[in-house]
Amino acid sequence: MPSSGRTSPLRLLVLGGTGFVSGAIAREAVARGHDVTCVARGTGGEPPAGARLLRADRAAPGALDALRGTPFDAAVETATLALPWVREALAAVTAAHWTFVSSISVYADTHTPGQDARTARLRPALPGDTAAYDPARDPEPSQARYGGVKLACEDAVREAAGERAFVVRPGLLTGPGDDVGPFGYWPLRMARGGPTAVPPAVGEAGLPLPAQLLDVRDLAVWILDAAEERTAGTFDAVGPAVALTDLLAEVADAVGREPELVPVPEPVLAEAGVRPWTGPHSLPLWPPRELYGALARAAGPSADAGLRARPVADTARAVLADRLGRAAGRRPPAGLTPVEEAALLRGMGW
Repeated sequence: MPSSGRTSPLRLLVLGGTGFVSGAIAREAVARGHDVTCVARGTGGEPPAGARLLRADRAAPGALDALRGTPFDAAVETATLALPWVREALAAVTAAHWTFVSSISVYADTHTPGQDARTARLRPALPGDTAAYDPARDPEPSQARYGGVKLACEDAVREAAGERAFVVRPGLLTGPGDDVGPFGYWPLRMARGGPTAVPPAVGEAGLPLPAQLLDVRDLAVWILDAAEERTAGTFDAVGPAVALTDLLAEVADAVGREPELVPVPEPVLAEAGVRPWTGPHSLPLWPPRELYGALARAAGPSADAGLRARPVADTARAVLADRLGRAAGRRPPAGLTPVEEAALLRGMGW
């Protein structure tokens, strides 16, 4: 058991348990010996061995009725864009501690580095804007919509749980099981070796390109520590902010086969039609100017509250092993193909 001194297992409810974030939380809880119940449709996988699964479609009326009257020591809610789901869970579930996984998308200013959880938020979404998220109709919701709904969910949790509420706002999460984020491109690319196109150290604005990420396993550890210790409050869930060049160098040292990192100026990337940040034909983690602040938030308050971020090298090795084990032969969801990268480097005389 962790250092909280707790001698008995928690009766823990994970609203989810089969996804990237909720699955990591459920696995950490099972590993600690807690009594874990997961609530999910069960169509996207199974919860970890040792956890029980309550199959429920939370879009259906009364989906959580089976939980009424069952007390839990702690509950963890990971709903993305579904205020009705959050409200129903708060009404149906009795829990002594309540964690809500929100997002740094709730902040109004994504430009200014060094901000913390006290800085200005967006406007919470209005009731008519908070129906359950349908990715088929809105595959890339705007920050205002995503952040606004997350804020409305946060407010519902604080109103219902009061001093029992622990609200965490993750930035970029990665780690084993991450099939969509931009970080996973780099361990695979560095492992191939050779001349490797990377973003420049400094952007067109004359500022160093920032980077900030957190391993999902570290988030899970922190959430379980908080549940055991009854930690409350609102915190960003972010690792240390670093220069992007330093982060990529650490990945290269951890998994690379003597890669030669070739910084590509931003005008060259733009001329070649290379997209920033993520997606096909992108140079992942290359941030547009509007994300500089979102990738350089103050990590001190969360560290003071117990969040510990492992070295990027550890995450890189784990992501590489995970990608090679599960997705060999599949194109990563973000980044350049070898042909695209070779054409980019040839244009620079390589």
